[in-house]
Amino acid sequence: MPEMPEVQGLVDFLAERAVGLHVTKATVANIAALKTYDPPIEALRGALVTAASRRGKFIDVTMDAPDTPTPALHLVFHLAKAGWLRWYEQLPGTVIRPGKTPIALRIGFDDGSGLDLTEAGTKKSLAVYVVRDPQDVPGVARLGPDPLDPAFTSDAFAALLTGRRTQIKGLLRDQSIIAGVGNAYSDEILHAARMSPYALAATLSPDEVARLYDALRATLTDAVAQASGRPPADLKDAKRRGMAVHGRRGEPCPVCGDDVRSVFFADNSLEYCPTCQTGGKLLADRRLSRLLK
Repeated sequence: MPEMPEVQGLVDFLAERAVGLHVTKATVANIAALKTYDPPIEALRGALVTAASRRGKFIDVTMDAPDTPTPALHLVFHLAKAGWLRWYEQLPGTVIRPGKTPIALRIGFDDGSGLDLTEAGTKKSLAVYVVRDPQDVPGVARLGPDPLDPAFTSDAFAALLTGRRTQIKGLLRDQSIIAGVGNAYSDEILHAARMSPYALAATLSPDEVARLYDALRATLTDAVAQASGRPPADLKDAKRRGMAVHGRRGEPCPVCGDDVRSVFFADNSLEYCPTCQTGGKLLADRRLSRLLK
């Protein structure tokens, strides 16, 4: 799943490559992906791309569409677990056949370039919105603060943790509390902070809160820097190469050399280092036994 660093990389790419272009084509191949109907997708045709920005894990492409009642329109999309953006310097002329392709949306521009939003697998969660205000997208309206916003201080982070008797792994992934972090980077942040994914937020000491805050900011800052300037086709591999524990079950921890371990859930897993994070204690496999505290 694309998380903040990869989404920011896509935003930077679109800001450099698509801003200043006019939309000539907007074709929906998977109608279930389009979550809005007013304004219609057709309103994007002829619109000028003026900006690209990130809101949590949502990408917001702002367009000037002078023939609409509200000139500024926003193409907002969330790539979900298996979605991606594919860029073409020359958009293919092949006909998109709904239900026969992983393409959900195709956008063409007046210089011949274009993009597809694609989704692999059978579970379709990619979501596309055309709105006049990004806050009209329910997921955007619910977002918590961005952890790389200068206003997101250590005191602000500590206030979010106060009184929350929830496991810190889940808290980091909750988009209504902190926007942009998902399964992979929460593993990386907790490894950098030397903290168990099952630690309860409300029980962390001030020193632990400070350590977690520093790990959160440093991990995301480094990952965003690594994603910056890369074309969409390179971002996934760059993400995998940058992981210390996530997706590295059985490999040696780069800090201590212990084997990286996994805990499996119904549809995902977490990775951690026992020596660095749990005092050598192995966490239970949720598929087989109760959660170890």
